[in-house]
Amino acid sequence: MKSKPTKKSQFRWYDAIFLRVIPPLLALLIKLLMISCRVTRVEGLEREKEAFVRSGGRIIYATWHQRMPYHFHYFGSRHATTMISQSRDGEYAARIAGWLGFKNVRGSSTRGGFKALRELIQRIKQGETGGMLADGPLGPARVAKIGSIILARNSEAPLIPILWGANRCWTLNTWDRYLIPKPFARVVVYYCEPIRVPPSAKGKELEEYRRLFEERLNEGTRWCDEQFGVERPWRKVKEKGIPEVGPL
Repeated sequence: MKSKPTKKSQFRWYDAIFLRVIPPLLALLIKLLMISCRVTRVEGLEREKEAFVRSGGRIIYATWHQRMPYHFHYFGSRHATTMISQSRDGEYAARIAGWLGFKNVRGSSTRGGFKALRELIQRIKQGETGGMLADGPLGPARVAKIGSIILARNSEAPLIPILWGANRCWTLNTWDRYLIPKPFARVVVYYCEPIRVPPSAKGKELEEYRRLFEERLNEGTRWCDEQFGVERPWRKVKEKGIPEVGPL
């Protein structure tokens, strides 16, 4: 009788060592960088506090993938629960997130996503704070996916888009022109109006909430950028005629 072939591990022989060493070092560097930045203005804090109190702490924060970096510091202390892929890269990300104070469930749109979403819904119902990347991990940039809306509906928790901007940033050459604030940058934070998705919402109504979610994210991002001048790029342009800023 033939035995079933053994599934090849996605990890390399050196990952056992690297997973012990790299995540805490990177987490420390991230913390030092973000602590050096100074928040000069927070807009919408009162509506965020009101939503947090009314929901008993059951709340979902969401941002663009591009705006993730400062939230490593801003939400780590709140121990938000996020969804991280089951891949090899995801294992590194999960451990770094853990060192920064985040909790996580493992899954993505390509592997284990429905199971992870169910677990995240259950955790939020039990009182944990959720965190979502509206267009992550692969885009398209600045287009909100439906997952955050479904999460808000099924957990019956308010969904709050939150963005940040800085006067000095590194802009990476990635699909969404990922932003990292430079040391000692001045930072502004914007809490959008909470979105409450009724449990009965489905079909076209869900799509309407998704569009509202996307609009508020973009409005908040624009507000943050304009505090320091012009709006930053939305996406990496690969073809002529495609704008770097604004919807397609």
